[in-house]
Amino acid sequence: MEQNAELGDFLRTRRARLSPSEAGVAPGGGARRVPGLRREEVAHLAGVSADYYTRLEQGRHPNVSEAVLIAVARALCLDDAERDHLFDLARPRTARPQRRRPERVQRARPEVHQMLDVLNGVTPAFITNHRQDVLAANQLAKALITDFDALPYRERNFARFVLLDPAARDLYRNWDEVAEIVVANLRLVSGRHPDDPLLNELIGEAIVKVPEFSTWWDSHRVAQCSHSTQYFHHPVVGELTLRHETLAFPSDPGQTLCVYTAEPGSTSAQALALLASWSAPHATRRDNTSPAARPGSKTRPE
Repeated sequence: MEQNAELGDFLRTRRARLSPSEAGVAPGGGARRVPGLRREEVAHLAGVSADYYTRLEQGRHPNVSEAVLIAVARALCLDDAERDHLFDLARPRTARPQRRRPERVQRARPEVHQMLDVLNGVTPAFITNHRQDVLAANQLAKALITDFDALPYRERNFARFVLLDPAARDLYRNWDEVAEIVVANLRLVSGRHPDDPLLNELIGEAIVKVPEFSTWWDSHRVAQCSHSTQYFHHPVVGELTLRHETLAFPSDPGQTLCVYTAEPGSTSAQALALLASWSAPHATRRDNTSPAARPGSKTRPE
């Protein structure tokens, strides 16, 4: 029932955002009582009956076919991430054994740690799993964002840092944009892993503690954190504009490499090089400006 409710909410929000002109529907039919398309218009575009689509949006059609889902996705102009999410929500729930096996602890392979070390003098980089738990990070990433290794094990999570650590609002000049895309990714992942207890715990905590979270969550926006431009105000090197990219590991399902790069020759590239020098293991500092010591941050050395 929970999964069906999620499906209905998702379809309604996607229908509400799509105007008749965007969907190629001729205007007319009197005043519209709801934003976006009517149910019967979506049904017509998808080639199904209005009654069939209504049952689907109400979560009363558990055995919807792949062909219908493809047609509905096309009618609602869903992007790739939204289409995947639609399939995740509409996929029938299978019976699960009463006793679940403990989840296997995910780790980054030694070769991946070596790669992070090679990148350390060039670019911040870290590895996450589907929940955005940080499995490994190079020294430059810790200096740029926060020292995840200094946190308690269950708090080593990028989404948790962005949403719940006050230091993140100071670090990201475009915190609203970064946080909203993090929430959209959590919404996408929750459709794929609805029974993940740690993921659900993180979402529940964010609902309670982050004022903006409920609005973003209820919008049912879904997106991959694949690439973006992020703007930093770093306590050591000042302003940086960095490009964020993510790369998946085919041999390690769910694991993703996140890297930050600066435009060559830019002031951000100079600042990043300064940060690399400042954070190098041999560097000695007499100040108290390490990321783990930022005022208001939850991060702390062990």
